[in-house]
Amino acid sequence: MQDSLPPRLRVALVVASIRILGGQSVQAQRLLEGWEGDPAVDAWLVPIDPVPPAPFDRLLRVKYLRTVVTQLCYWPLLFRELRRADVVHAFSASYTSFLLAPLPAVIVARLLGKPVILNYHSGEAPDHLRRSRVARFVMRHLVANVVPSAFLRDVLFSFDIDADVVHNTIDLRRFAYRSRNPLAPRLLCTRNFEPMYNVPCVLRAFARIQSRHPDATLTLVGSGSQDAALRAETAALRLRNVTFVGRVPPSDIPRYYAEADIYVQAPSIDNMPLSVLEAFASGLPVVSTDVGGVPSILRHRIDGLLVPDNADEQMAGQVLDLLGDPVLARGLAGSAHRTLPAFEWPVVREGWLRAYRRVSRARLEKPATVQTAPSNPA
Repeated sequence: MQDSLPPRLRVALVVASIRILGGQSVQAQRLLEGWEGDPAVDAWLVPIDPVPPAPFDRLLRVKYLRTVVTQLCYWPLLFRELRRADVVHAFSASYTSFLLAPLPAVIVARLLGKPVILNYHSGEAPDHLRRSRVARFVMRHLVANVVPSAFLRDVLFSFDIDADVVHNTIDLRRFAYRSRNPLAPRLLCTRNFEPMYNVPCVLRAFARIQSRHPDATLTLVGSGSQDAALRAETAALRLRNVTFVGRVPPSDIPRYYAEADIYVQAPSIDNMPLSVLEAFASGLPVVSTDVGGVPSILRHRIDGLLVPDNADEQMAGQVLDLLGDPVLARGLAGSAHRTLPAFEWPVVREGWLRAYRRVSRARLEKPATVQTAPSNPA
């Protein structure tokens, strides 16, 4: 019986290491955990951010120079690691990151005769693909593009790029579902402090909420370029009970959901945030801006509440509605929790296994195809 099984596919996951804490690195770790010991797939990580040996590792502290040093380490690593792969699974963001991380993986894979799956995750896809001829060219000539949401699939289709959907996965065993009764004004946001996630909108909404509920609390889990500005705005708004937790390893994230009662986020650009799924898994009702792929996983007044982009007054109003109607809050949280089986590993595993097997059987294009991409990438 064992001899009749298909050969185990060797899959190289080209993605940021967990040192660059973000949705892609966290998702890659979950894939590695899922494939561990699986008879169908042998997966390993090829980091886009390799660390050079000492003393050259100190150069990573120097802006711009670290990009050069990283690339000098990254290309040889790709040649060494992709040589032994049957399938190259390259995670992708947008803009400069596309040129520095997945594009080299695609080029090296083609030179080595390896099929590539581009796993595109960026909520900035509409603008990126409109601007970048290189990205459009590369993605149109790959055997497979895989995205985590119907939103991104539709965006790629609008640029004549075929794509399949395989959802992000969540390990429900790490999160404890709890019905909030009573519902308290304990708010949580776990988005990084970058402009696209618009945490200032969350602070402005919280100011309105705290004017009605003086004991309300807000916990911010994350880090980023806006850290100092957010702390300054917190002081300017004279907010109380705002806790800046900082960067938290994925293993510690569940306890922050467990300690909160309502999850809020206000991204201006988004794809399929794992944070929303984590809130669903923990029993928190969710209030979010209605952007990108969020509505594809959160139906308004069914699984949570949606507000327009940058609408702090409406966001505060929705949170106040939840606090005034705990039955509604518990109903939304329960409905959201029932959507999660679609994101569990057995379902996601089958999606990836189909994709891996399809590209491993596909006829490879000539390596020169990628090298003839037009100039002026933008």
